[in-house]
Amino acid sequence: MANPLYDTLFGRHRGSTKPFLILPDGGTLTYDGFLQMAAQYAHALGACGLEAGDRVAVQIEKSPQYLALYAAAAQAGVIFLPLNTAYTPDELSYFVENSGAKLLVGDDSKRDVLAPMAAGLNARFETLNADGAGTLTDIANALPTEFPTVERGEDDLAAFLYTSGTTGRSKGAMLSQGNLLSNAATLVDHWRFTEGDVLIHALPIFHTHGLFVATNVILSAGASMVFLPKFDLDRIIAAMPQATTMMGVPTFYTRLLGDARFTRELAQDMRLFISGSAPLLADTHIAFEQRTGHRILERYGMTETNMNTSNPYDGDRRAGTVGPALPGVEVKVTDPETGAPLPTGEVGMIEVRGPNVFQGYWQMPDKTAAELRADGFFITGDLGTISEDGYVTIVGRGKDLIISGGFNIYPKEIELVLDEQSGVLESAVIGVPHADFGEGVLAILIPKPGQTPDVEAIKAQVATSLARFKHPRAYVVIDELPRNTMGKVQKNVLRDTYKGAFTA
Repeated sequence: MANPLYDTLFGRHRGSTKPFLILPDGGTLTYDGFLQMAAQYAHALGACGLEAGDRVAVQIEKSPQYLALYAAAAQAGVIFLPLNTAYTPDELSYFVENSGAKLLVGDDSKRDVLAPMAAGLNARFETLNADGAGTLTDIANALPTEFPTVERGEDDLAAFLYTSGTTGRSKGAMLSQGNLLSNAATLVDHWRFTEGDVLIHALPIFHTHGLFVATNVILSAGASMVFLPKFDLDRIIAAMPQATTMMGVPTFYTRLLGDARFTRELAQDMRLFISGSAPLLADTHIAFEQRTGHRILERYGMTETNMNTSNPYDGDRRAGTVGPALPGVEVKVTDPETGAPLPTGEVGMIEVRGPNVFQGYWQMPDKTAAELRADGFFITGDLGTISEDGYVTIVGRGKDLIISGGFNIYPKEIELVLDEQSGVLESAVIGVPHADFGEGVLAILIPKPGQTPDVEAIKAQVATSLARFKHPRAYVVIDELPRNTMGKVQKNVLRDTYKGAFTA
């Protein structure tokens, strides 16, 4: 194919009058209408000076136009860089500078801050708002609805997804066309998606879950999706009778269970509920099955690999596990120190290999070499076990990664901010069980001798320095941190001590 990603996911639907997006107002956008819009945005990328291999950084609200811009980037051979809308300008400037993005697309409400920031980094700034209006749309609307697709290969890069580093420095995971296509094809088959499916899509699309899992699966299957701007309980309940599937994070399912309208009758025409991006509590599994008769299918993936494992469509969906490796993906558990494979059932580092595994970290060869082995196995940083029959159970995370509401959060980044605050000697940030978010962020502060940290002032500073999803949900002040004989903070002790902080 001239451009495998575009041709396979998008181009083959040209001329189709089948609904691709079912919009909140009840209207629909057909596949052909969507692709005409995407072609105009592909022309707009060229008008903004971008060529194949260049990067476009996008920090905008979810909309059909956002998805069209993703399709446009694929058609034009431009590398797509979606960014969390919660990122602060300070965080955003790093992504633009590190990626070398030629174009930053942002909301018009942030123009006064983002335009000069982009200019200072030799990037052009254009706007695209939640309603689809903006300067980029103005450019696109004046351009043709046909675009000559740029030739690319499966090894060419399609996207960068930034993931936080343990030192606070984010890493740009490079995903190729082949990475994205292989995962989409596998998931369509494994989860039995067909063109008759209608997916409830309430996930953000700056994240791999909403963009490269949910959206790519629907495109690959030629199905439709109810396209909601965000999780809205009323809209999801209203949409369920016309839908067949839903992908969500644990929060979605706990919120549904908390509403009396969510009944077995409401869910009777649904064939599949999928959960990921954060651990699903066993209690939620049980309550959901009792309420609806459906057993939620939990799976395991990450920014660098998309999906690695999944509970089966047919067969035993085991609560507390993320299922066996997906077809074509290898999973093993190794000794974290030596990398040697461990016997079945022993806890160790999870490593994965397959066509879904990324190409490395942008401009970070040392970090790539440290986490992506020469034989292709990626060291995930997650600790787990594999049963005799291949089911993977995640038991913890190396490097103390927190996954809250589907977002990866590295404690070190938050600790660096907390340690600078008045009255704080040192800090430790941990994730502890949270019914809605999988894990909640808990900050533990150690005061300087004779001082008392002003927690409210610290909260205010954190709000200006870090994206909202990284903010601690609670603060605890104690005299000292538990340490081992080598002086290392024992976060496992802290997690055990405060495991009931959000569930008591």
